[in-house]
Amino acid sequence: MKLSGLHFLISYQCTHECDHCFAWGSPRQRGTMSFAQIRDLLEEAREMGGVESVYFEGGEPFLFHPVLVNSVKLASEMGFSVGVVSNAYWATTLEDALAWLSPFADALADLSISSDHFHLGQKDRTRISHAEEAARLLDIPLAKISIADPNEAEGRKGMLPEGESAVMYRGRAVETLAPAAPKRPWTEFRNCPHENLKDPGRLHVDALGNLHVCQGLSVGNVTEKPLAKICEDYRPAEDPVLGALLRGGPAELARDLSFEMQKEYADACHLCYETRRAMQSRFPQTLAPPAMYGDLSWE
Repeated sequence: MKLSGLHFLISYQCTHECDHCFAWGSPRQRGTMSFAQIRDLLEEAREMGGVESVYFEGGEPFLFHPVLVNSVKLASEMGFSVGVVSNAYWATTLEDALAWLSPFADALADLSISSDHFHLGQKDRTRISHAEEAARLLDIPLAKISIADPNEAEGRKGMLPEGESAVMYRGRAVETLAPAAPKRPWTEFRNCPHENLKDPGRLHVDALGNLHVCQGLSVGNVTEKPLAKICEDYRPAEDPVLGALLRGGPAELARDLSFEMQKEYADACHLCYETRRAMQSRFPQTLAPPAMYGDLSWE
């Protein structure tokens, strides 16, 4: 595996419990990465060569602002292109938004802000505006992440509003959104449409050290083996979960693991996630951590 991007899931803790969240983000989640953990992994990534970008995500990374500030500054000094993903809960006023963002001036290549149906009450809309203006004043590049309301997409006969992405039915979305979503036969889901499992390039690392090729699908743990060694030893075809996904997508995974399928699912992620959640206790190292499958007592 030739790693080019490393994303830090600083914590699964969040100010929101959004219906579409991959990571079961919640105020009730616990655990966070220390600056020492992040520093050590950044040094490993630099020594490997080839890693160009790092992102800091969650949960909500701004909940741990001192750790985030130090990590962003260090990553930038090391020569990485640095991004942060946030819901802008901190942008209560323009003055506040400037105070929260000013430590990142000249260090961030991207600030991605969640801005969609799942996050936005009237107060949140105001916060997005404050975050946008503060980023403009500080010359921090800002982008908005917008997930389309499935009901709107259905009303448009499958057409997504411009600038919005579709819900991927994994994590909390399986319980909150999938029941009402249009379904397709499970046999149609013969490939993974979102991740390059053969040669991922980008991985997410959480506070427990799990390296995710997809949320809840771990390829190793950096507390047990160096990052470079995990990438060097990556043999997805030899893993019972990854191998099945490579051969024939979620449909093959469900068949291989003898998962008792429903007839129809909302999308490939829905079938894949339901199969993995049912088999999590059989493959606890690959299907890790339990937090990615709704277990909030993981710490």
